[in-house]
Amino acid sequence: MTPDRAESLVESARALADGEVTSRALVERALARIEAAQPTLNAFRIVRAEAALAEADAADREWAAGVRLPLLGVPVAVKDDMDVAGEPTAFGCRGDFPPVARDGEAVRRLRAAGAVIVGKTNTCELGQWPFTEGPAFGETRNPWHTGHTPGGSSGGSAAAVAAGLVPAALGSDGAGSVRIPASWTHLIGIKPQRGRISTWPRGESFQGITVNGTLARTVADAALLLDAASGNHDLDPHRPPALTVADAVGRDPGRLRVALSLRPPFTAVPARLYPEVRARVVELADRIAALGHDVEEADPPYGRIGLTFVPRATAGIAEWAREVPDPALLDPRTREAARLGRLLGGAPLRAARRAEAVLHRRIGAFFASYDVVLAPTTAAPPPAIGALHRLGGAATDRAIIAACPYAWPWNVLGWPGVNVPAGFVGDGLPVGAQLLGPAHSEPLLVSLAAQLESELRWYERWPPPHAADVPSPAV
Repeated sequence: MTPDRAESLVESARALADGEVTSRALVERALARIEAAQPTLNAFRIVRAEAALAEADAADREWAAGVRLPLLGVPVAVKDDMDVAGEPTAFGCRGDFPPVARDGEAVRRLRAAGAVIVGKTNTCELGQWPFTEGPAFGETRNPWHTGHTPGGSSGGSAAAVAAGLVPAALGSDGAGSVRIPASWTHLIGIKPQRGRISTWPRGESFQGITVNGTLARTVADAALLLDAASGNHDLDPHRPPALTVADAVGRDPGRLRVALSLRPPFTAVPARLYPEVRARVVELADRIAALGHDVEEADPPYGRIGLTFVPRATAGIAEWAREVPDPALLDPRTREAARLGRLLGGAPLRAARRAEAVLHRRIGAFFASYDVVLAPTTAAPPPAIGALHRLGGAATDRAIIAACPYAWPWNVLGWPGVNVPAGFVGDGLPVGAQLLGPAHSEPLLVSLAAQLESELRWYERWPPPHAADVPSPAV
């Protein structure tokens, strides 16, 4: 096993089971990589060095005692919006946040599977934007080109995995916040069915549009971490039927009907699909067709789905904003969004929630004709550091809608989506494509993603070594 970058999650678990390496060694290597990369990439908000080493030693004792768990002793990371006992949950914000008393349900389940949590990764303030920058922690940079953002809001998790600091990480996705950074860092990003991975101690996060998901370099790793983190707290309102998603890796998906959807859903702001990004997604569609699937252009009947997204998203921001220690430290854009959320938190929010059932029926009918939707994950490649963070509120909204108009409808629906790498554009910047399905379709999407991966072998390509050493100028 090489110490300069993380082995895959599957390989790390196998090496531990075969006695080829200790958890202590894996965790020490991960911590050394994090320390070396932090000045450049700034992927982590909190590094749990002492605690992680103690947990690694405990895992080694459990291996010696004959305990066998799926991720026993394997180092992973989680996003800064997730509760880790003894650490603050600042969610990208400034302020003096107290340590939380207990793990959130997703973290608890990772620990129950044996994983060692090495740290909490950076995210923009309250997860609102597709970049990972802010006064609380600075700028998180893209390992493929450090002059550019890794995306957001799970940008720290994406940067950590893409650079090989850890084999896999948890993120959260409320408008594409797993899939967007996965696309911009050449990763697999799984946004699962609502409730698949618990968001407890919040029964619903951002009025149900935000779910926890996984980022990894391979489909097998992303599925393994998904299975380890999946499950519900007794009080969770959304409890989908249990699945073992990793079983779908390597399974023949059969001949699928794939809708290539290149038109963005309606928004009040124009969004243009960059020609280079379009070309990469169409090339991926051609590869899917070459695998024997039927591919044709067709768009889901989204209608005015955006009208149901805004009340839920802004009401969620208002809920989080009430809990920060010092609201005066919040970004003016956050305070503006929270004010809007309070205004929309009554009848508009109730109407938006009721509309979900109508959307399920209308868009669900589309899946009578198609099995999977293939769409761009973003309309544009990753922006330069600072390009979006320095904007005002309205300008930020226009810019992020223009760059990222494709991911958020599946958050309204609560259905699964998987980002897969689609290639590179411009100066070596990664872009991705989404595989989208109806309710509970994670196994189908993972099966197709793994079939593509076996052909394209995108995991063999790593960021250039120099990209993680010296920051590039913001362009």
